[in-house]
Amino acid sequence: MDLQLPDPIATVLTFVHPLTMWILLAMAVYALKLGLKIRKLRSAKGEEKKELLQAKPAQKHFALGAVYLAAIVVSTVGGMAVTYINNGKLFFGAHLLAGLGMMTLVALAASMSPFMQQGKQWARNVHVVSNIAMLGVFGWQAVTGMQIVQKILGI
Repeated sequence: MDLQLPDPIATVLTFVHPLTMWILLAMAVYALKLGLKIRKLRSAKGEEKKELLQAKPAQKHFALGAVYLAAIVVSTVGGMAVTYINNGKLFFGAHLLAGLGMMTLVALAASMSPFMQQGKQWARNVHVVSNIAMLGVFGWQAVTGMQIVQKILGI
């Protein structure tokens, strides 16, 4: 199957994925910050606990996580689709593996939510470890992605 997009559309679509991923990386770091506030909230007392509760970190973390899950899946699949459309194939390598790994880890972390709401500590541990691993893989993905962008730009 040979799909040909007009050059201006193909150019724009080529850079939507990397831009989206940088935004998602920032979102992941913010979600980590919220997660740390939630952890702090569990042991806080008095005025500190009251301030943390007013900031609603758990609700923000949960909502951000839902948006993040959807966005990472759409961006990963979209990046693969644009690569296929522009090149007629996917390039098997570090970047593709990192993207698929990230998507898997995010899905695993998100799937722990119902169990965490039941107070299961093992689910919280899986959620945290999955997301820390995802951030590590995201760093690798960012490096390999910038290498691809440099190739596209001829730098």
